[in-house]
Amino acid sequence: RWIPDGSVYTVWKGLVELGLGDSGTLEIEDVVSCPGTDSCKLGITSSMGLNRAIADRVREMVVTDPLTRRILINASGCPNSCGQHHIANIGFHGAAIKSGERQVPAYHVFVGGNRRPGADLELGTLLKVRLPAKRVPDAVERLVRLYEAERADGEEFNAFFERAGKVHFEDALRDLTLPPEFSLDTMNEFIDWERDRIYVLERGEGECAV
Repeated sequence: RWIPDGSVYTVWKGLVELGLGDSGTLEIEDVVSCPGTDSCKLGITSSMGLNRAIADRVREMVVTDPLTRRILINASGCPNSCGQHHIANIGFHGAAIKSGERQVPAYHVFVGGNRRPGADLELGTLLKVRLPAKRVPDAVERLVRLYEAERADGEEFNAFFERAGKVHFEDALRDLTLPPEFSLDTMNEFIDWERDRIYVLERGEGECAV
């Protein structure tokens, strides 16, 4: 928008060099998030790190089904929804859960929102689950595979969620919700995405309008 016709190719080349020229807008690999703890002091979790982890997992899944490719995923580093998690087909917002004396970076899960242009805006439903951050890509894969395995012919993701029900989705994720006990074997789950130290919740003044 607002780019002179003669400059479009130059701008496109620049975007490609920055890694922003890939196709797939408004498709499942096009994960949207706010900066989270990368720059916002209201952030609870590294939503940008989670963004990249989910996108990597989705690419590994090699999703070719046209209906599945329409699923949109969003993540926010806190409940304020700068990442618009509340209007995604699958959305996450940052949280922290206790495990003994320590905290685990985690996410609440929303399902059934809709932010697709031209469609009616829909708010997602909050599931009664909280997932340690490092288990979220597993949760995404489970929900996608659940949809592919059990949907009716031509049934969109949100329609399947409405038919299958909230509890069915919660049950699919239940075993991922238990916080780990801290040990050398589980230490990675106490470290947020793209971080190198044990997670501690630290908050201050944010960069959103809240």
